[in-house]
Amino acid sequence: MSLHALPSDPLLQRHRLVHVRSAAWRAWLASRSDLANEPLLSGWVDRGWPLIVRRPVPGEGSGLPLGLPLPPSAGKRRIALQMAAGDIVATTPLPTLAECVDTAPAAWQPSLWQLATHARAYGVEARVFGSLAWQRLTGLTYLSSNSDLDIVWTLPDRNRISWFLSDLADIDSLAPVRIDGELLRADGAGVNWRELHSGAPELVLKTAADVILCRRESFIGMPS
Repeated sequence: MSLHALPSDPLLQRHRLVHVRSAAWRAWLASRSDLANEPLLSGWVDRGWPLIVRRPVPGEGSGLPLGLPLPPSAGKRRIALQMAAGDIVATTPLPTLAECVDTAPAAWQPSLWQLATHARAYGVEARVFGSLAWQRLTGLTYLSSNSDLDIVWTLPDRNRISWFLSDLADIDSLAPVRIDGELLRADGAGVNWRELHSGAPELVLKTAADVILCRRESFIGMPS
């Protein structure tokens, strides 16, 4: 596994969940005296909790850039780190929308089922990141009254994208929670669904390594 393959390797793309060796985690944690007072971190990996692939920060080394968010009870601190390829024991996708329904507040659940049905109707995957995903993955309390519902969708057929976005906007308009998230290309690059729905000719494209502007036609025209 080459870390330099990050932009194209589906196992290392942004939003991918990563599990690392316990020994590597302990060694990294021992090197971070600033995290000594974060009790959740000492057993994070041993509990089976994942890390998530993030964009690298300029000047970082060649390791895989990973991160994890602590829950509000621990200050919502975002922890950034790097791991060597040999320390990665498994990668998994984000939890599906359907898998997260039971974790969501009761008021959200009808909208989640509606969104899951919407995704199936357009033949796309819908997976959850953000607070709901981390609450599902860890059992810790991440959700609050200010939380959004964060989803990543694979791209629908290019001829149906406008319909997909219009139907999504209808669901969002009636949902008790703000629906946020991205549509992702096969290479892991994504754009915010609201921006794509706005019809803007240029879009903010988030890739594995950068945030750039791209033409709408360039994003939609890529194979999904």
